Amino acid sequence: MDERIAYKQQLKQFGEQVITQRIAITIQAMNEAQAAANQEEKSSAGDKYETSRAMSHLEKDMHARQLLAHQQDLNALRAINVSIILDSPLPGAFIRTATISFFIAAGLGQQSVNGETIVFLSPISPLAKSLMQKKSGDEFEFKGKNRIMELY
Repeated sequence: MDERIAYKQQLKQFGEQVITQRIAITIQAMNEAQAAANQEEKSSAGDKYETSRAMSHLEKDMHARQLLAHQQDLNALRAINVSIILDSPLPGAFIRTATISFFIAAGLGQQSVNGETIVFLSPISPLAKSLMQKKSGDEFEFKGKNRIMELY
């Protein structure tokens, strides 16, 4: 197998682990918010009880929305094909410049993979969309000028 494909598969797997970990943390936070709502004891000041309970439910709802977003990110990442060498910055592409590398797959931001800093970009992010019109050797702006040295 081509080492570039193996590397992209490793990056995809890393991304899946990050999102899976975020899902686990979000589920735990949802459960803690539900437990807090369940443990609220009605005091003589009923309004305080209702307010605290409502806050716990709002927190749980916020975590539920985060969970849904993480699950959608994971499904989108799993759908990306990294088993082909690309010549344009499409979803599944790895891009290396002199100073920074990008993986167009999921919006996980800057990550450290085996000591290398890689920016994981969502395919729908403005930067990924602007990169999709580029090819190897082209320049683009990201924290200064960058030239695509390697693309696959």
